[in-house]
Amino acid sequence: METQTQTGANALEKEQMKIVVVGHVDHGKSTVIGRLLADTDSLPERKLEEIQERCKKESKVFEYAFLLDALKDEQSQGITIDSARCHFKTDKRDYLIIDAPGHIEFLKNMISGAARAEAAVLVIDADEGVQENSRRHGYMLSMLNINQVVVCVNKMDLVDYKKEVFEAIRDEYLEFLKKIGIEPMDFIPVSALKGDNISAKSEKLAWHQGPTILQALDRFQKQESKKNKPFRMPVQGIYKFTGFGDNRRIVAGRIESGSIKAGDNVVFMPSNKRSSVKTVEEFNSPGKEKAEAGCSAGFTLTEQIYVNRGDIMCREDEELPAVSSVIKTNIFWMGKAPMHMNKEYILKLGTSKVPVRIKKILKVLDASNLKDDTKDMIERHEIAECLLECPSPIAFDLSDKIEATGRFVIVDGYDICGGGIISECIEDSQSKIREQVFLREKRWDHSMISFNQRVMMYGQVPKLVLLTGKTGVDKKTTAKQLEKSLFEKGRKIYFLGIGNLLRGLDSDIEKEKRQEHIRRLGEVAHILMDAGLITIATASDLSNEELKRLQTLTTRDEMIIISIGDRIISDELVDLTLEEDADTSRNVEVILDLLRFKKVIFGL
Repeated sequence: METQTQTGANALEKEQMKIVVVGHVDHGKSTVIGRLLADTDSLPERKLEEIQERCKKESKVFEYAFLLDALKDEQSQGITIDSARCHFKTDKRDYLIIDAPGHIEFLKNMISGAARAEAAVLVIDADEGVQENSRRHGYMLSMLNINQVVVCVNKMDLVDYKKEVFEAIRDEYLEFLKKIGIEPMDFIPVSALKGDNISAKSEKLAWHQGPTILQALDRFQKQESKKNKPFRMPVQGIYKFTGFGDNRRIVAGRIESGSIKAGDNVVFMPSNKRSSVKTVEEFNSPGKEKAEAGCSAGFTLTEQIYVNRGDIMCREDEELPAVSSVIKTNIFWMGKAPMHMNKEYILKLGTSKVPVRIKKILKVLDASNLKDDTKDMIERHEIAECLLECPSPIAFDLSDKIEATGRFVIVDGYDICGGGIISECIEDSQSKIREQVFLREKRWDHSMISFNQRVMMYGQVPKLVLLTGKTGVDKKTTAKQLEKSLFEKGRKIYFLGIGNLLRGLDSDIEKEKRQEHIRRLGEVAHILMDAGLITIATASDLSNEELKRLQTLTTRDEMIIISIGDRIISDELVDLTLEEDADTSRNVEVILDLLRFKKVIFGL
């Protein structure tokens, strides 16, 4: 519901705050909001009279909740099923209020609404007292790091405005909130229906010395502006223009925090690719010098690097997001089927979508009573603290630092079945190598010939094409035939024989130090790719961890992994599987088709 807007300079100077109103079904959230709108003259002209007249015609008793319940089936069922929005104002600020659903079946809507709020009003019915969903909603606010909370004990008229009823509810709920780390700013007894303690003090509640709801809202503090936080822009897409002589390549997305301007050095995580901003672009506009949190923008880069949708664009001079394949999370599960340990799901964080599995369930919590349980699955409406693992590293922030890159949803099939926050970065097996690669890239002494110049000159994108399989499976013949075929087509290609490394660069280390051999293979391949070459290598009996190590050294999108014969590595790591006894010439053609499809080679 959109309300009347203020005019004049004073309105422009006012700050806006987003507040979510939550509580158990029928505890009076919509009535509280409807009364706030009416008492602050924030309704559109004649809206109140219109609803009152409609109720009279339909022989209904007027309720302030009807001001909010605009959806037809909401009024027929008497419950809020979506997050309704409305505006109202006080002398101090303008408010955007989100009325989140209270029914347990619509917790997904409640969470999506609350996730955008800076503060919360939690409504409890004085007659019914603290309910299961009262506790569950409190825990949701805690999970979402909403620490500014006012508890509104509504319908005091139904309990004859008795102080002892209010105090019993306050003491019970306060004990619960302390356990989940929420310290409410106020407990306020009200009757939204009668207008007691909403915008003005009530004589019937004279024993309450605290503020009214309106006064309590004005005591909330605005969050630090997202513009003052480190720059984060999840990459939405990369757009190439060719018409009318326009050859721009624009990296675009919505800026979630911070600011950026032309000339700033940037790094894309987790790929760790670096460049600097050449121009700041806007759709159908000449562009501008600077862009900041809250706006969608595009950027051209001085160095044309290949970045992916889902990468997070950051400023090099600021704190960067964490990178790991393992994260510690708090998850709230809403799927009809439980979330199982051995099942693969999709994790959506920012614009990235990656496979994910539960690595370990640390504890499952019944949000209504805070009882811990040790289980091997997470059932509907349960909250779990668990470790999640992705096959490749992702970039993220802790949710209490930057919300947009610290919150995620879990997709099962086509349905969003869970959501959560990242509470801790867990070191994975590649963390130390990742640190070394980060320093390597930061200090790399670049050639005067750019990556893009080599790509255009050679007609190819440098890659490490790695053929792997069990010992005894012939990989070398296919690799050398592939090298020969590409060479004859005019491509810049090199076969990096693992045996040559062992007899040369690696001759100073023992054969048993396999991890160091893998590291040196990755570093040599990185140098060859920096020179613009397609590098072909073979290696036997590589494990998942060894392949991940190579991916960390070169980045996943710079590798093409081909498995020959029986698979000994995970499906998600393999780009192509070839039969052991297949014709070599046929295998080479299949690989060439893959290189064309992935646009590694072009112009053939």
